[in-house]
Amino acid sequence: MKMPPDQAVEFLRSKGLQVSDSWRDLWQVAHRRAFTVARSAGYDVLEDIRQALLDALAKGESYQQFTDKLTPTLQAKGWWGKAIDKATGEITTYHPDSSRPVELGSPRRLKLIYEQNIQTAFMAGRYRSMKDSTGTHPYWQYVAVLDSRTRPTHRAMNGRVFRHDDVAWSVAYPPNGWRCRCRATPLSESTLRREGLVVGSAEGYVQQVDVPQKDGSMLKVKRLVLPGMDKPFQPDAGWDYNPAADYHGSNQ
Repeated sequence: MKMPPDQAVEFLRSKGLQVSDSWRDLWQVAHRRAFTVARSAGYDVLEDIRQALLDALAKGESYQQFTDKLTPTLQAKGWWGKAIDKATGEITTYHPDSSRPVELGSPRRLKLIYEQNIQTAFMAGRYRSMKDSTGTHPYWQYVAVLDSRTRPTHRAMNGRVFRHDDVAWSVAYPPNGWRCRCRATPLSESTLRREGLVVGSAEGYVQQVDVPQKDGSMLKVKRLVLPGMDKPFQPDAGWDYNPAADYHGSNQ
């Protein structure tokens, strides 16, 4: 099932702009409705970044094309490198509880912005396509990329099949974390029988746990502890929700 790029573009375009100091300033559902980049306040760069992402989606541009076009604009507006005043040498923004300056724009940050927003937009568009096809493909299978980069907590879900309206997808619809490459793929009844797949349900198997963060704080994260799992399926903090559902009018 292929997804037209215009659905991904529309998902990203539908978001309002919201300046923020941290990715935590907008939490889960708020991220469905607003486009933000941490530490962008005061630099007038949000629309530039979003437009570059929209162009990349619509034209199928690579990360290199995206960053080559966007970097000069960000540098001209001062949103580049460490947050240090070039005239005085003073640090303008510190990391929380630190004497270190935060990093504004950089190749590393642009790569994360590109990868995460492109993946989220494509998965949101794919969600719409799959929802439109539930008459013939009512089952969805979670598919992880099984290589050395795959999180064990995401690998635990690989191959699991649920109905499209199962509570599992309110927690596990990808992406499930920063740089997550997992996806959901639709299945028909005949494919289910041919491959001998079993349909499960996450009803009653959703837990909420406290997960420690690098700064010492704790964040609550939903996880799935399903029968037969060696370890729970657990999204990264802030990613235990369905980014596409609210946009498409679903309760998941």
